[in-house]
Amino acid sequence: MQNNYFFALNSNRFRLLFIILLFSKLGFSHGINGIVIDQQSQGIPNAKVSLIGSVKYSMTNGLGEFVLTDVHLGDSISIESQGYQKRTFLIDNESYFEKNVLFQLFENATELSEVKVTGNRTTLTQSANINLTLQPVRSAQELLTLVPGMFVAQHAGGGKAEQLFLRGFDIDHGTDVALSLDGMPVNMVSHAHGQGYADFHFVMPEVVDKVNFEKGPYDVTKGNLATAGSVDFQTREQLTKSFVSGEYGMFQHKKITAGIKVLENQKNNAYFAADYLQTDNYFESPQDFKRINFYGKYTGIISPSFKITVSASTFQSSWNASGQIPQRAVESGMISRFGAIDNTEGGNTSRTNIQLGVIQKINASSSLKSDFFFSAYDFSLFSNFTFFLEDSVNGDQIHQYENRKIYGGKTEYKKTISLNENTIFSFTGGGGFRYDDINNIGLAQTTGRTQLRNQVQLGNINETNLFGYVSGKLEINRLVISAALRGDNVTFYYNNLNDSVYQPKSLSQAVFLPKVSLLYNATDHVQLYLKSGIGYHSNDARVMLSSDNLTKKALPLALGTDLGATWKLTKNLLFNGALWYLLSEQEFVYVGDAGVVEPSGRSQRLGFDAGLTFQPTKWLFLYSNLNYSHARSVAEPKGENFIPLAPVFTSDGKVQLNFKKGIFTTLSYRYMGDRAANEDRSVLAKGYFVNDFTVGYQRKSFVVTAIVNNVFNVNWNETQFLTESRLKDESQSVSEIHFTPGTPFSCRLQVKFMF
Repeated sequence: MQNNYFFALNSNRFRLLFIILLFSKLGFSHGINGIVIDQQSQGIPNAKVSLIGSVKYSMTNGLGEFVLTDVHLGDSISIESQGYQKRTFLIDNESYFEKNVLFQLFENATELSEVKVTGNRTTLTQSANINLTLQPVRSAQELLTLVPGMFVAQHAGGGKAEQLFLRGFDIDHGTDVALSLDGMPVNMVSHAHGQGYADFHFVMPEVVDKVNFEKGPYDVTKGNLATAGSVDFQTREQLTKSFVSGEYGMFQHKKITAGIKVLENQKNNAYFAADYLQTDNYFESPQDFKRINFYGKYTGIISPSFKITVSASTFQSSWNASGQIPQRAVESGMISRFGAIDNTEGGNTSRTNIQLGVIQKINASSSLKSDFFFSAYDFSLFSNFTFFLEDSVNGDQIHQYENRKIYGGKTEYKKTISLNENTIFSFTGGGGFRYDDINNIGLAQTTGRTQLRNQVQLGNINETNLFGYVSGKLEINRLVISAALRGDNVTFYYNNLNDSVYQPKSLSQAVFLPKVSLLYNATDHVQLYLKSGIGYHSNDARVMLSSDNLTKKALPLALGTDLGATWKLTKNLLFNGALWYLLSEQEFVYVGDAGVVEPSGRSQRLGFDAGLTFQPTKWLFLYSNLNYSHARSVAEPKGENFIPLAPVFTSDGKVQLNFKKGIFTTLSYRYMGDRAANEDRSVLAKGYFVNDFTVGYQRKSFVVTAIVNNVFNVNWNETQFLTESRLKDESQSVSEIHFTPGTPFSCRLQVKFMF
């Protein structure tokens, strides 16, 4: 009887406990109201959100919103979408049940089959990011070549900014392409060595996650110098693994790089990276090039709707250079291809950056993004282009230098409205500023880097750029219509310290830049687009504010139009092509030894770009890109209207294999056709065809890579200029091609450990 009593009592207790647990479970059952976003905090439509262990799932709408009911603490959900890595989230706290919780996905840029042709923007950047992911690049110079059709050339010891080529432009060091890193501009306006000077060496390729680019003046968020195009590199929010690598090669090449994960959890990520490079390079006069880089970044999810990033970087470099040498000196046997006329050329430079980024999700359909930056920059460069043309005794060496601080920021508001099931309207409005405080910008005549003979220029520049823009995008089924307007005001101030009296000058001009585009997703595999827009590049402050140039145009415009298509012929074969046209109000030719920009009138360029990307299997990747441009001055008579050094035919490509057992290899090529070196094409800058080769072996914790440049050891000229010069023993000057030789056959070995 007593046992029955205890049995009944225990049974009642078990029933009560079961009921309590059941109701407890039911009481903690919730619905998740979330938003699936990408790395730019934009909603991802048609993403599948599944409750693991259940058949229950939800699909995101055009804004990335979803609702998933009957979710409990301790459950897990998975989110997947084409083109993104599938992620699983453990629902381990009550914050997941708040309204509009953000779930971020990361792009899966490793397989061509995942690339989507349809969408509300062109997809050319996706294949470039596959390129970046499959085989990470190893230098800032290689990062720039990820943009299809962009060629780079180094001609002053490795530390000078590269010479850039894109869409029929010999861009010098950045006059017609705007480069940025996480929204911070790289280009320097009114620079000591040339307008738009873009020294990209402060960027470590190991921290770059993605590249976004636009050919032509169509991106409303990009202003000054974005005429031939614009490129924005985005850094990683976190390192996959900590690593350390060492590199050793010919010509005393030595490099060590490290990246350390400092903090990693669901809401906070931080890492630090550094590298040191030293090389004598392949010239007979050792270049003694040294560069050191540091970079650190913190990313914090302060709340489900508030994200902050803080980064800091610094770099310093110094080098000697052999400069551009005259063809006659090589042909006569006076020097070899890798010799020098003045081996005291070279320089040193440094840049320190601090960046702050804030993203606030206001509600399900709108967000606010702000970016601020500060840069401190120093530059010193010794060059000798003409040798003894001007001074037969001391030579023509010049020293260009400056000290600069840059302050800037931008805030952008985005709102997306779903008008109905098939119609979405997106609004973007933004504004910001950039202020360059340039002190002691100068040009001096020197000898052997040590003797100052004449102070040609010396002054202080303040340059302020205020800008604002609005854009609207309407998506109706397969049609996307965009219209945008940008306004820029640039104020120039110059105080010439060589003047006998204090008389600073200033000038302010404004431009308005309309941009429109039509994009039509003809099928799930074919995308057509038409773009048109106006961009500009500013003139140098010193040129604008000299006494004889006050009436010149400070902000020459460029009008561009693109008609293009992206076609996914098969699941693993992607074609892209575009016909394009660009009319420029004014060409800029920077004459470094005179410290002036020479306007050369209006010009027009037209051409086509074509590219094929093929990935038949996960381990085989093929890519080729072909570009043609027809560049001419408008005002000059036919036959005398060639634009010197404008590229005509260029092409680059690669074959890449990544085997399952960890072996990988790449054979790449780049081709630059012959081009006119002067206005009547009586002198040619000879083209080249060069191959590079990489082979390596990768395991879970280490990678060994051998890199071979110029596999077939061809003689090629990296940069070429038609220059009038005089050698020490010559009585008369000679005008002919001066060149910097391209790298001969060279190899280096890299060993990388990951932990």
